[in-house]
Amino acid sequence: MTGELVASLIAGCPAAIARLHEAKPGPGFAVMFTGIVEDTGRVVAFAHGAEAWRLEVTSQVLSTGVAIGDSVAVNGCCLTVAGREGAILRFDVLEETRRLTNFNALQTGATVNLERALRADGRLGGHFVTGHIDGTGMVEILELRGKDHYLRVRGPAGCGRLLVTKGSVAIDGISLTVAEAAGDSLAVWLIPHTLAATNLGTRRTGDRVNLEFDLLAKHVEKLLASRPA
Repeated sequence: MTGELVASLIAGCPAAIARLHEAKPGPGFAVMFTGIVEDTGRVVAFAHGAEAWRLEVTSQVLSTGVAIGDSVAVNGCCLTVAGREGAILRFDVLEETRRLTNFNALQTGATVNLERALRADGRLGGHFVTGHIDGTGMVEILELRGKDHYLRVRGPAGCGRLLVTKGSVAIDGISLTVAEAAGDSLAVWLIPHTLAATNLGTRRTGDRVNLEFDLLAKHVEKLLASRPA
């Protein structure tokens, strides 16, 4: 975002606001998500192609609102729409992405969470999510406790330093509030809507989920590490 545009916004310039309204990710813009899932898609195919892994997902909601080149978070992982045919969206997936995320366990028919990149004038309902997965976690507990659902996930070794009670975490691209943090495990409470509107309702003990830890926590950690002793 240029200094002129910011200055115009501060001055309340309608033209500048209109430019933001129409803005798409590009030079000067960082693609961001909010962790509010827009739709759950179904994996139609995921196979190794001549140039890359090819993931095809069907989504009635997103099929009319995305174009080739747009960014979409799939289970929290930022991917670029490489093709579209009807309700089917096609993505090219790097081998590294498949290896470092729960994509390595994706099967045809699996349910995935989908979210388009945040528009510059969009409502931030969750927290800032980059779509860059920090690692995968394993579902240790997913059960009904009273009228609420309790989910506990064990993250990768050392991730506990980025967890804080009442902080934010993205699980399979879903913005959630950390209710408990103990070592490298975290727990969240799930409302019925979250279970119905995302793929968490299909998760079972032992499943792998994508994790992205709070961006602010990662910046603070780096700043503290760079301070002289």
